[in-house]
Amino acid sequence: MSQKIDKDIIHKELDLIQDVIKRMANNSFLAKGWLITLLGVILALTKDSLLKPEGTFTPISTYIYALLCLPILMFWYLDAYFLWQERFYRHLYNWAIEQRQEGNDEQLYALNPHVRFKDKANVSSIWKVILSETLVVFYALPLILCFVMLGFVWSDAKWVFLVGGLVYVGIILFFSFSKK
Repeated sequence: MSQKIDKDIIHKELDLIQDVIKRMANNSFLAKGWLITLLGVILALTKDSLLKPEGTFTPISTYIYALLCLPILMFWYLDAYFLWQERFYRHLYNWAIEQRQEGNDEQLYALNPHVRFKDKANVSSIWKVILSETLVVFYALPLILCFVMLGFVWSDAKWVFLVGGLVYVGIILFFSFSKK
């Protein structure tokens, strides 16, 4: 338990944990890219279905904009899940550095942080990750745009765009001034 652990073994374990952290960060990046691609493809393929020749919205445009909210919410959750997992593995990385320096070889090469940290007290909940600054600023814009377009389709009023823009600016200002 308190014996000296070979540095190569420690480095290999830390490399494995770092690889998992990199993979989670890459998955988070790819989720953002897939969302943008998916929204672009859906809007490009349905552009003829959204407007009538005289410039008014078709009845199906309501369903299309409502349907666009679903992938935004799904990718938002998926991205938050990857970031949540990444935080677990960062905590595991820090734990491994501290414990291996003390000579603790308990659970050597065990890469499942959920088994080791059952209390999950050192990692914030997934709901805090969902509402984190970076995710809210990124995913709120397309979600607000969908709601603005739904409001515009239903009411045909231009003030809906102003309200949506003000809501997004308010979100950005809130996160800008709420720094610790």
